[in-house]
Amino acid sequence: MNPHHPYHPIVYVRGFAATQKEIEETVADPYMGFNIGSTKARIAWTGELRRYFFESPLVRLISEYGYDDVFVDGEDKIAAQSTEHPIPYRSVVIYRYYDEASRDLGNGKTPPIEHFAQGLGKLILRMRDKICGNPKNGIEPGDFRVYLVAHSMGGLVCRAFLQNAALGSDEARRLVDKVFTYATPHNGIDLKIVRNIPGWLTLGDVDNFNRERMASYLMLDSSEDVSVVRGFPPERIFNLVGTNALDYTVAGGLSSWAVGEASDGLVRIENATTHGPGPGGADIPSPRAFVHRSHSGHFGVVNSEEGYQNLTRFLFGALRVDGVLDIDDITLPAEVRKEMRAGKAVRSSYQFELAVSIRGCQWQMTRRETRENSAIFRTYQQLFPGEDGTHRPPDRSQSPHLFSVFLDPRKSVKSSGSVCFAFDLKVLVPDYEVDGVLFMKRHIEGGFIYREQILVEATPDRDAQGGWRIKYGYQDRNPGKPNLVAESRFLDAPQPTLSFLIPIAQRADPGLHGTLRIEVRHWNEQREPLQPQVPLAQASKENRT
Repeated sequence: MNPHHPYHPIVYVRGFAATQKEIEETVADPYMGFNIGSTKARIAWTGELRRYFFESPLVRLISEYGYDDVFVDGEDKIAAQSTEHPIPYRSVVIYRYYDEASRDLGNGKTPPIEHFAQGLGKLILRMRDKICGNPKNGIEPGDFRVYLVAHSMGGLVCRAFLQNAALGSDEARRLVDKVFTYATPHNGIDLKIVRNIPGWLTLGDVDNFNRERMASYLMLDSSEDVSVVRGFPPERIFNLVGTNALDYTVAGGLSSWAVGEASDGLVRIENATTHGPGPGGADIPSPRAFVHRSHSGHFGVVNSEEGYQNLTRFLFGALRVDGVLDIDDITLPAEVRKEMRAGKAVRSSYQFELAVSIRGCQWQMTRRETRENSAIFRTYQQLFPGEDGTHRPPDRSQSPHLFSVFLDPRKSVKSSGSVCFAFDLKVLVPDYEVDGVLFMKRHIEGGFIYREQILVEATPDRDAQGGWRIKYGYQDRNPGKPNLVAESRFLDAPQPTLSFLIPIAQRADPGLHGTLRIEVRHWNEQREPLQPQVPLAQASKENRT
């Protein structure tokens, strides 16, 4: 057993540097960007605008969780041969993979991404040996674990190490407990003028984001979706997705223009997430959050309060809660139904907006809005496949997955240790199309056919060790206080999951009928070293044939 769990060492893996100038600027920073904060103006309770300082994720990990860096007397003690300075278990280590590409610190030649992935495995083993060699840590090598926190291309370096058997050892891979990615192009980079970064564009190693090149170093078939994770549980990877392209000013704004609005300025929203096969073979999406931040910089995803809150709750939290909307029926307006009965072709699509907030925190954990190009989109045909004029049962595989939120009782603002969050769900009035023409007779822009803010609270059950009591409620009926019992206890089990259902019956015309399915499970229980679901060597062979 690891006495430090869940506070394991963190390796920060930075993003892409395209030019030699950017490489030199990168290596000149001891923390390679993880130390950059931001200053923003926020409205105080008095109505005044006041400055809000976010010190940086590095400083916050040090001040709030007792982490430390590994720099002593101007030297990196992980890289040093000396054992003069013992290294604490709660350490943040910067993977300085661009050092050898620097003209000042290396040979000025940039190695391929496969080389960076191999170096990550070596760094993890060196960390294990150094940290376990400090008797004050009281940790055996077999109980050592590490978290990987990566920005942009750094997430691809982590995935190459985890997915490609040729890049590092299984011994090092088994030590990785979780991976958190900020704004990583898991499915490559698309531009307005070309569908994908072309493979021949090797200048500055930009071809690292070409899907065919990605399939090669991720050990996937060239025809396979490159956002699929193999060899590592997809539920142990968190994707933070930026939705603000306007604040990304690299290349004078040319990048954000070239990529388009539905992006963080460099990575399209649709390309920033992962998924993969679960224990039963079913495809599992990785947990993710959407925040209105740009790709990088002072107002980027890494240097944001939203990013930090998602990071620390994913790494250290005790509960994971998922929300899924199962839709049984969506009725059409009477006038549209009349047109359908007359034999006209009717088409519609639906935008699902969502915002999740945690009690005691001023920042939203995830936000998906139409105006930020991040709302969940479904057509009527996707929700109810079949022929017009026939009975069309819902396709549950298309049920919108609304959120994954991680809760940390140590951050509770109540003496009971309870944790509470609220999610504001809106289903917008769709644009209806009748025989290819927009139907505007009753349309009012910004209207919705469903809107509700629902609160969920989990309280430790003192009568059952490891148990929880779950309540929910509605903000407009009992503000800030869930009052409806969903489940009296949530007990430990081999795969503990509690599910409860919240019925939806919006009887307007058009209306929505269905169920909100909330699933609660324990998070961060200690476990054996992670084993690939399919041995990597075998997976590699299968994916190459």
